[in-house]
Amino acid sequence: MENKIYDPKMECISRDELFEIQSKRLAETVRRVYDNVPLYRKRMDEKGVRPEDIKTRDDLRLLPFTEKTDLRDCFPFGLLAAPKKEIVRIQGSSGTTGKPIVSGYTANDIEVWTEMVARALTAAGAGPDDIIQVAYGYGLFTGGLGAHQGAQRVGAMVIPMSSGNTQRQLMMMKELGSTMLCCTPSYATYLGETAREMGIVDDLKLKSGCFGAEPWSEEMRRNLEGLLNIDAMDIYGLTEIAGPGVSFECCAKNGCHVNEDHVIPEIIDPVTGEPMPYGVPGELVFTTITKEGQPMLRYRTHDICVLYDDPCPCGRTHVRMGRITGRTDDMLVIRGVNVFPSQIESVLVGINGVAPHYVIIAERENYTDSLEVQVELTENMFSDTVAHIETLRRQIADQIKSVVGIQCKITLVAPRSIPRSEGKAKRLIDNRKI
Repeated sequence: MENKIYDPKMECISRDELFEIQSKRLAETVRRVYDNVPLYRKRMDEKGVRPEDIKTRDDLRLLPFTEKTDLRDCFPFGLLAAPKKEIVRIQGSSGTTGKPIVSGYTANDIEVWTEMVARALTAAGAGPDDIIQVAYGYGLFTGGLGAHQGAQRVGAMVIPMSSGNTQRQLMMMKELGSTMLCCTPSYATYLGETAREMGIVDDLKLKSGCFGAEPWSEEMRRNLEGLLNIDAMDIYGLTEIAGPGVSFECCAKNGCHVNEDHVIPEIIDPVTGEPMPYGVPGELVFTTITKEGQPMLRYRTHDICVLYDDPCPCGRTHVRMGRITGRTDDMLVIRGVNVFPSQIESVLVGINGVAPHYVIIAERENYTDSLEVQVELTENMFSDTVAHIETLRRQIADQIKSVVGIQCKITLVAPRSIPRSEGKAKRLIDNRKI
């Protein structure tokens, strides 16, 4: 079968051309959901908005928002804009709390998604000569199949390892000569640590990695690149919009380019819902403009970041997302202070003597909130003197206080005592909700 190779031309069109494409596709999408999705028709009618009112991308602000609760309330097929007989695949979240989040894809939706992931892998250096090891989970979760499809589209050899079985992952990586790794950054870190312990890092042929499905910091990138001797690139996505490939980093590593010919991004004030200009942090919102099966109008991700529209050295013209700095629904309020886990991670990864594994625990006793940060020590630090370890603990406490503004209890724990994750790492435990 002839392999369809990824075509990059749409990534470098002018902003004026892109505006025209987005406006046309947005108008078509709005008409599609108004005619086929009762929820959107009801909300547009309540706002007094008709499909013909949406003429350009600038009219996006007239449309209603969509929330994750809408997908749960309409589970399983209430948000489909295409007949079920045209839906060729269902992807979704794990559904660990309440009903799962599912999304229906037409054959064309799969093609569009594949193209978006192919752009991401190409930007990370992948091509027909590469061997790409996919260690995201396969199944309802979009990571495995999404990366797999994109790797095939660029003509690479794919190793569909899925997540887990770390010893076998590394054996296959070494023997088959994998040149790119796709998985969560936390699992990539675990693979790197294990490869170091086995003494096989120099035997690996990895040159790059495409990591996503959880937030990660610049400090974690540097640690990961040092562990595996690779270039580590970010990839962003979510099931409700497509999956991985909604945006991705290029070689400049200065933000993730959004695939704007398929998805329109906005930044809004998370309280008022008003659109914010480029360069101002706020909540990230997406509208799909080519998705047929289950389009999303102004979907509130609850991720906090910044959009940039200044030129990128790589030549791509699509706007870029800054790193996710927190979530409006993951933010902790401790004694009146807003605390994001990413702030604490930025401190920990920059300190010698601690491993990139930690857990943040929020407690409430006698109506007073407290925060404990459990941090793993490296082998060398764990065997150091008690005085040195205590000095390190005070250093961590002082630096976290200077960043987040409150005093936290710092508990230093033995190497490998914090459970490892083969998927998304669980960094936050809020016992106040129990």
